[in-house]
Amino acid sequence: MFTANTLQGQTILITGGGSGLGRAMAERFAQLGAKVAILGRRAEPLTQTVETIVKSGGTAAWASCDVRDPLACAAAVDALEAELGPVTDLVNNAAGNFLAPTEDLSANAFNSVVQIVLGGTFHMTTDAGRRWIDRRCGGNILSIVTTYAWTGSAFVVPSACAKAGVLAMTKSLAVEWATYGIRCNAIAPGPFQTEGAFSRLMPEVMQATALEQIPLGRFGRPYELADLATFMLSPLSSYMTGECVVLDGGEHLRVGQEFSGMTQMPRAELKHALAQLRPQKQEKR
Repeated sequence: MFTANTLQGQTILITGGGSGLGRAMAERFAQLGAKVAILGRRAEPLTQTVETIVKSGGTAAWASCDVRDPLACAAAVDALEAELGPVTDLVNNAAGNFLAPTEDLSANAFNSVVQIVLGGTFHMTTDAGRRWIDRRCGGNILSIVTTYAWTGSAFVVPSACAKAGVLAMTKSLAVEWATYGIRCNAIAPGPFQTEGAFSRLMPEVMQATALEQIPLGRFGRPYELADLATFMLSPLSSYMTGECVVLDGGEHLRVGQEFSGMTQMPRAELKHALAQLRPQKQEKR
C-alpha cells in the first residue's frame, strides 16, 4: 500500500531504535524515504542498525542517550538534527520491563521502569513539542504502549503504571497541542517475537499457552507493526489524533490482562520460573 516516497521529507526520531521493534520501524521508515534518527543507551546495536540502513541506500544517524535524563535527551536531539536536519516525527519506543511478583519489587526496580517508560517519554515528547512550537511547523508523536495500559496486569505493575501514564499523556496532548498542528497517537502491540524483550517476558514453557490466547493463532511479526507505524506517521493519517490502535491478533479481547494466567501457578513455582528469566550476573575476577 506504500510507495517508495511515502515518508519522503520526514526525519523520524525513534527511541530504543537499535533493536527489536524499534529497529524494524527504523529500517522500514528508511525504505520509504524518511531520514531516520535512533537513540539508545548501547552504541553497538545503534551502529549496526544505522550501517544496515545506509548500506541499503537509506539515510540514518544515531546518538547514545539515557532517556531518563532530560538534558541528555536534548543534547542527543541537537546532535542528530545537526546531522540530519530538523526532526519532524517522534516515536517513543524505549522501554524497560520484567516479570516479578509485586511483593518482591524494590523501590529502585519500580522507579527504573517508570522513569524509562513514562519519564523518558515525557522528556522526549516535551523536547520535540517545544522545538515544533518554536518553529511553528507541527509534528507527529507516536508512542508504543500496551493493551494492559487500560486493564492493568499482574506481575508487571511498574510497566502497567508507566504505560497507562503514556496513554493518558497521548490523549491529553492530542487535544492540548492540536492548535500547534501536533498529532499524538499510540500503538498497543500484543506479543511480538523479537530479540531481548520477548525472551524476558515470555518463558518458553508458556509460549504454547500464549498462542492459544490469540484468536489469530500466532505472534505478531515486526514488519506488521512497522507498517502500521508508517501509516500513522504518514500524510495518509493526517486526521487521526488521540487514537490508540491495538495490534495483537485479538488477544486482549479474549484474555483481558496480559499475564493474569500466571496467577494459576503455585506462587513458589512461579517465582522460581521468573528467577530463571533474570540475566545472570557475571562473577568479578
